[in-house]
Amino acid sequence: MNIADVYKQFPTQDSCIAHLENVRWHGKPICPYCKSTKVTSLKKEKRHHCNNCNTSFSVTVATIFHKTKVDFQKWFVAISLILNAKKGISARQLSRDISVNKDTAWYMAMRIRRAMKEYGELLQGIVEVDETFVGGKTHGKGRGYMQGNKTPVFGMVERNGVVRAKPVKHANGKTLKPIIRQNVSRDAIIMSDEFGGYKDLKLEFKDHKIVVHSKKQYVSGIAHTNTIEGFWALLKRGIMGQYHQVSARHLGKYVDEFCYRYNNRKNDAVFQLTISKALGV
Repeated sequence: MNIADVYKQFPTQDSCIAHLENVRWHGKPICPYCKSTKVTSLKKEKRHHCNNCNTSFSVTVATIFHKTKVDFQKWFVAISLILNAKKGISARQLSRDISVNKDTAWYMAMRIRRAMKEYGELLQGIVEVDETFVGGKTHGKGRGYMQGNKTPVFGMVERNGVVRAKPVKHANGKTLKPIIRQNVSRDAIIMSDEFGGYKDLKLEFKDHKIVVHSKKQYVSGIAHTNTIEGFWALLKRGIMGQYHQVSARHLGKYVDEFCYRYNNRKNDAVFQLTISKALGV
C-alpha cells in the first residue's frame, strides 16, 4: 500500500471510518465498554450509542486512534510511509509529508509503533543470537554493561525467518540467557560469537555453534551470525541516519518498528495487518 493507493481507496474521512469499522466489527458494532451488541448507530456524529450501558462511542475507543483530531486519511498515509521506509522516517519528514506539526507527527509515529509490537511463537531451526550497543559515542571498553551512553540491545533471528530484539539493562549471561529460553525452541541450533555470556547454551538446546570473531573467523560451515549483524546494520543506519538520537526510554519502540518491518518484508498485506493491530483486532 503506497500513498497513491491510500488516496485512491480512502478518499474521504467517511471512507476511512467505514473501513475501520469493517475491520474491527465486520458490520456489527460492539460496545467497547460492556461488550453489548445492542447498539444504535448515530450516523451524523459517526458514533454509536450502547442501549445497554447508555454510553456513546466511536470505532477509535481503546485503539491508537483514540481521541485523535487528525484526519484518518493522514493516519493511513503515515502508516504507509512508516511501513515503506526501510530505514525509518523522522518526525520532521513525516510532518512535512502529511502536513501536521512536528510534535503531532512524533505522537502519531509513536502510536503507530505501539501497533507494531509483536508476540510470536518460539523461534525454530537455526537461530542466531547477538548483542549490540546503540546510542552516543563509546567511552571505555567492555561489553558486559552499558558502554558510556550507549544502550545494549539483544537480538535473536531465525535463519530465513523472523527477528526479535529488545533493549536490555545489561549484556551479560544472567540477562540474556533467560530471554533466549523464553523465545527459542529447545530443538533449535544456536549460532553466536565467542562472547562468554552464551556459555553452556549447548546444554539446553540441540546444539550451539560458535564463530570466533576475535580471530577473524566469521563463517565456519553453517555457523555464522551474518543475518543478525545485517539487521543491526539496518537498525543503526536508520537510527543514525533518520532519527539521529533516540532516548533509552523510547528505544524499545524504535526497535519494535525495525523488527516489524523486517518480519513483514515479504507480506503484501502488511498495511491491513497494521490497521488490524492498531484496532486491537
